[in-house]
Amino acid sequence: MDLEEMASIYWADMAPKRRREGFDEDRDVPSYEWLTDYGFSGIAYALREHHDLTPRQFFVNVVGLGDGEDPDEWVWGIDHQPTVDALDSYLRTLGTLGKRTDSTVETHRTRLTKWVRTYRDLHGTDALLASLDDVSNQPREMNRCYAVLEVFDNELSTNRSKLEYLTVIQSWYQYLFGHQYARYNPLSQVQNDIGWEAEESDPSALSPAQVRRIYTEVSDPEEELLVVALAGWGLRPSEVASLHNQQVVLDGDDPHLSFGDGERKNGPGEVTLMYGVNLLTDRVDTLADRQKWNGHLFPSRSSSTGHISVSTVRRRFKRVADRADVIVDGDTPTPKMGRRFWYSVYQEAVSEVAAGLEGVAADQGSSSVDVVMRNYLSEEQLRQARRERMQERLAEAFVG
Repeated sequence: MDLEEMASIYWADMAPKRRREGFDEDRDVPSYEWLTDYGFSGIAYALREHHDLTPRQFFVNVVGLGDGEDPDEWVWGIDHQPTVDALDSYLRTLGTLGKRTDSTVETHRTRLTKWVRTYRDLHGTDALLASLDDVSNQPREMNRCYAVLEVFDNELSTNRSKLEYLTVIQSWYQYLFGHQYARYNPLSQVQNDIGWEAEESDPSALSPAQVRRIYTEVSDPEEELLVVALAGWGLRPSEVASLHNQQVVLDGDDPHLSFGDGERKNGPGEVTLMYGVNLLTDRVDTLADRQKWNGHLFPSRSSSTGHISVSTVRRRFKRVADRADVIVDGDTPTPKMGRRFWYSVYQEAVSEVAAGLEGVAADQGSSSVDVVMRNYLSEEQLRQARRERMQERLAEAFVG
């Protein structure tokens, strides 16, 4: 779905529920907990994976909720003012002279934000316009832009998503060239050079049986942890590659991974570890015994980052899948299919918790399961129920 179609879901399905609960459906922004409790957590996943938006960004900037607020997540995250001015000018032109809808403008904004921040992180500069004023810089700048596209190729889930991002980025560079911000367009040849082709549908998720077959073929503790991190924790390949001991929180009853600002594209957050904690502790203990360990759970002495690359994660995962003789859609599965497995299992777990409350709703004479969840169970009780069911589903997939 595009953002306008997703916004229609709010007005058709969510707004009536919000109104019945006493919320102002035209202003009050749904919390993530509310989305999860009422079976709408999938929209958060779709926004994150396909539009690079947080739910709050979506509800405020696309749906139009909130009290005239403008979430600070929209800052470009770069300091080079000429580049910021060119970005803002492009979006203004897109919305005014281009007559594009607000949701289209916001989609361009978020995709351009990912582009400029990735460029900054990869090349150590946020002055994207600095090399565009001299044609002699064109070969080097093309290589820089292609390096960013390579990151997108590794991080984005589908060719469709990649092409949607590329369309926006091409549009911006063409604007820069046409409006004299740049002497050349570094992506003028990208259609001839890049091999992304549109897909009819998103890749499938791994099934529990396929996860189990892959898991049984791991050859060492490092491979085992890599497979669990992807399919058992739902991490992105880039997050697996850079995983650090400082992100591991095992104290108390809630083991999790903590991601700070800038470490995840959807912002700071935590990933609850519902399976494989023992593998993680064993890995930390093993690496801690090494001299000069840099803290990365997948360290690499040959890499300037100190950890393995995303391409290495992909290669190792596919190697295990090849040994397991697992085929999805006619090809060897990718790490992202493990992540999709996690999300599909989680959605099933949430649905099963809700289904288990139907009898309670009937006994209480409640009109729906929503009423029971809201009035008879605390958020902690619901969270624990979801977690227990998810643990069962993961154990079934990894152990059988």
